[in-house]
Amino acid sequence: MYLPEPVKLSNGDWFIRLRLGGENVPVTESTAKKCADTARSIKAAYKLDGHRRKTDKSLSEAINIYIDSRRHTTSPSTIRGYNSIRDCRFLSVADKPIKDINNWQELCNKEALNISPKYLRNAWGLVSSTLRFHGLDVPKITLPQKIKYDSPYLEPEQIPLFMELIKGERCELVALLALHSLRRSEIYADNLEKNIDLKAKRIKVSGAAVYDESHKLVNKKSNKNETSTRYIPILTNRLCDVIREHKKKGMPFLPESTPKTILKEINSLCKNNNLPEVGFHGLRHSFASLAYHLNVPIMIAMQIGGWKDYNTMLKIYTHLSNKDVEKYGGELREFFESSNSNILEKPTQEPNNNIDNALENALKGKNTNNRNTLGA
Repeated sequence: MYLPEPVKLSNGDWFIRLRLGGENVPVTESTAKKCADTARSIKAAYKLDGHRRKTDKSLSEAINIYIDSRRHTTSPSTIRGYNSIRDCRFLSVADKPIKDINNWQELCNKEALNISPKYLRNAWGLVSSTLRFHGLDVPKITLPQKIKYDSPYLEPEQIPLFMELIKGERCELVALLALHSLRRSEIYADNLEKNIDLKAKRIKVSGAAVYDESHKLVNKKSNKNETSTRYIPILTNRLCDVIREHKKKGMPFLPESTPKTILKEINSLCKNNNLPEVGFHGLRHSFASLAYHLNVPIMIAMQIGGWKDYNTMLKIYTHLSNKDVEKYGGELREFFESSNSNILEKPTQEPNNNIDNALENALKGKNTNNRNTLGA
């Protein structure tokens, strides 16, 4: 099936214009892959029915049909998110025929009172994709601006204290892996243990474990994106020691507790010792911030962390250490203070008596020999 190549728009979204039955059908998604998948689904539906479908299905039923079309090409965790949106959002029109719903801006405004801007964007993204899939026009909707959320993270000087606190705890191995930049889904991948080479002191990160529709961890071969499959160096001997201890004692590689339980243990240790409650993702942020603090080249940090986009790492994951801010703030303050001192201590220039006298006489209306010098 021929599809036009996705084109990246100025706002970062990806766009394909399909031509079906003499009509333009625009397809816009957040990534090139999603854009191509959605366009392929729409074209397949059009080919199957022979015309753009005008469904009589309810909103909930229409979303179900769209979800089923993506089930084999989309991550189980994404499908789980779709189901959550279907079951929790736009409930006032869930049973209404989707083709008869025309007050989407009003509906989005009401949803905005109860959920975050990010979640609303995700919800509207699912609805708009469902509308396109069923051959219906997608209205232009104004959504609330995203609110920047600063994820908790550890300052560089807090990391040694954190490592001491988790020593011997059930959460230690998971926390150390997260401090090495691994995502939670990468830590719980079923092949991670065999991909750790203690002799070479490196880890191959490949595959992921995510929650499916039944809230069970399932493994998938691919990571979040193509740059997520990577080799990273083991940065602390303590990680090697913990893995050896597990093997020596015949313990399972990862705790048998759920990721949610481990998350609570990490945050409890942090809270009881006046540290930010970082969880899994905050430890990944801490790695990026530490790399920035130590002046690790950005391309090296991106390779270790598996970040695909330069701006994403800088804007979201790289936090400035407070001590770095204080240090450079002090240097800036010293510059201004020393500059002011130099200005204050600079001797006052001797006045030009001839000019001063000429100005005084001019103001009194006297004719002086300096008139030509000063001008008429």
